[in-house]
Amino acid sequence: MDGTAGQGTGPKVKQVMMTGKFLRNAWYVAAWSEEILPGKLLARTILGEPVVMYRKSDGSLVALENRCPHRFAPLSLGTLLPGDRVQCAYHGLEFDGSGACVHNPHGAKNIPSRAKVASYPIVEKHLAAWIWMGDKPADPAKIPDFRVLDNVPELHITKLDSIHVKANYELVVDNLLDVSHTSYLHDGLLGNKDTVESDTPVDMDGDDVIVSRYSPNATPPGMFAQFWPGHPERIDKFSRTRWMAPCYLTLFTGICQPGAPRESGTGYHGIHMLTPEDEGSTHYFFTAVRWGVKTDDETNRELREKVAKLRRFAFEEQDGPVIEEQQKVLDKATRQLEPTILSVDVGPVRYKRVLEKLLAAERG
Repeated sequence: MDGTAGQGTGPKVKQVMMTGKFLRNAWYVAAWSEEILPGKLLARTILGEPVVMYRKSDGSLVALENRCPHRFAPLSLGTLLPGDRVQCAYHGLEFDGSGACVHNPHGAKNIPSRAKVASYPIVEKHLAAWIWMGDKPADPAKIPDFRVLDNVPELHITKLDSIHVKANYELVVDNLLDVSHTSYLHDGLLGNKDTVESDTPVDMDGDDVIVSRYSPNATPPGMFAQFWPGHPERIDKFSRTRWMAPCYLTLFTGICQPGAPRESGTGYHGIHMLTPEDEGSTHYFFTAVRWGVKTDDETNRELREKVAKLRRFAFEEQDGPVIEEQQKVLDKATRQLEPTILSVDVGPVRYKRVLEKLLAAERG
């Protein structure tokens, strides 16, 4: 992609300006840690593969292919037995945490050599369960840096939330890396008419893409105004969004006195963890951690719930419907579509180049 506008002709395409493939040798969020409960099986599709997760008796996690090798019934429909074994609900085959069948209740009870399922590395870090779907060794040191989630006062972090988006994950990344849309889709909540015109430099930090946005002398948008009782009538609004391959973003955003150091203000770290379900749908995990807190604990309790609801509303009721309609338009296209590129698209252009490079390297 060279950043030029234009239209081409050709066969029908379902993904436009998207890879249509996944970087498999990477860590993905399979769930928030709190979602995987003792004694329960949790099913999820990741990179098009069915996965079932559970906790062993010692609290560690297991992730298996969610497909019994006998008749392909989902193991998640079965039972978690003592000894950390999963029993298939259909014919009672039992599998251990390595994916090996350890019990066949039928006939001579012989276990066929093909009676096994794939097992995936899965670890917990930064309040989430991270899964590795690739064929290369899984190095936990390569889990993206979300240390801002560690050891946070309870009242300063919002709900660990998630939604399901019926669209390719790259459309969600495009949305999150282009903060200019907040002045329109989120007018009055995350942006307003004063934040339309902004300086928007784009920087690279290794393979990370960083998009900054600065709106001086603006009126504070609704969410930020709540963070600062008695806030100035005019403020400087700023944000810095970092994309980390393949589909993770952190957002440092806030407001401060006009001309004052940004650290003197208040705002939040937005956490966005995207995991492709398949080429047309995405698991979207998100939360927020406030910084420069200027409110008391009683107010923080109210804001914790309120901010969680407002952010979910912004994603589920404002961003989500537009992104899902984009996907429908792309799916129905009868010719190849090439979007017009605006100045606000430098970030998305950069990350797509990085992603294509990494995918090409993985394909060899």
